[in-house]
Amino acid sequence: MKKKIAKKNQDGLDRIIQGDCVEVMNSLPEKCVDVIFADPPYNLQLANKLIRPNETVVDAVNDHWDKFDSRDEYDAFTRRWLTACRRVLKDTGTIWVIGAYHNIFRVGSIMADLGFWTLNDIIWIKTNPMPNFRGVRFANAHETLIWAKKSKEQKKYTFNYQTMKTFNDDKQMRSDWYIPLCGGNERCKVNGEKAHSTQKPEGLLRRVILASTHKGDVILDPFFGSGTTGVVARKLGRRWLGIEKEARYIRVASERIQSVKCPELSDELFAAPSRKNMEKVTMGNLLESGLIRVGDLFFSATQKHKAVVCADGGLKVGDARGSIHKMGARLEGRQSCNGWDYWWYVTPSGQLHSIDELRSIYRRDFLDVKGLSQ
Repeated sequence: MKKKIAKKNQDGLDRIIQGDCVEVMNSLPEKCVDVIFADPPYNLQLANKLIRPNETVVDAVNDHWDKFDSRDEYDAFTRRWLTACRRVLKDTGTIWVIGAYHNIFRVGSIMADLGFWTLNDIIWIKTNPMPNFRGVRFANAHETLIWAKKSKEQKKYTFNYQTMKTFNDDKQMRSDWYIPLCGGNERCKVNGEKAHSTQKPEGLLRRVILASTHKGDVILDPFFGSGTTGVVARKLGRRWLGIEKEARYIRVASERIQSVKCPELSDELFAAPSRKNMEKVTMGNLLESGLIRVGDLFFSATQKHKAVVCADGGLKVGDARGSIHKMGARLEGRQSCNGWDYWWYVTPSGQLHSIDELRSIYRRDFLDVKGLSQ
């Protein structure tokens, strides 16, 4: 019997549902959520206690919900909840699944079997990982997130490229994310003990939600735990839905979410900008400003190809000339190519940078100064 926890909104969102995630998802309308973030059991199967050098016991993951009798049982469980996820995910939606070496490869294989198409694997590099106290292997300092769309044929999905670039100090966001483990005041505790053994840091969910949702989108977390997804979604103006079996976790998550103060702020502060609504910057603008010069060399990312900048803002490769887009497409044998992503330049210090960064510099140093950008 599923028990609904937290005040139910009229549209049924922004709440926690208690119950088995597969049963609950199968009871929801089809194609009703925009994004799924799943932090399933890792099936760690720890056989022994972990002892620190000072003889104290490590507070490791040994919860009953992380125990499975066999890999076959774990695989069957994984297939069930991922199948339920496919049912409720919109055809324009994406799914994020996080795991460690114990499970993520098996999960990824099953995702592929079910038709999901991987967009990226993100490596969460923990800046403060737990040491390997036995000294018999490398310290496990990262976890992997699989970001996937519903199918290979899916054309539309949300990726807020410009948002993540701005978030990353105007540099293209990479797939290695350096974020510390959840600790300090952020770590939820009950009677001085961890409320949840695998609480994820808010910084991790902030990147996931900023990258793949718009304000008002619905994000579902089928393994809600201590409620980090709901907390961050609330802070960023997204709708959310959590599913959780354990009443003790639901109490913690409900308290966390209810404590989030959300002042009335303009929707514009949460909107994800795109290249389309930014002030247009051309190669001609970069030449006029002196950010590039006639005769400068551009390179493909692998430096396999190079081109010379012409006076009209086009590029010359051998005897061929054309725009940055046409020359990139020609070299790669494609019908089209985004030249701003394809071409790179070498800085005076010898580093390779995307020419798209020059557009950001132009907007900052020229458009803002002239009062032309908003």
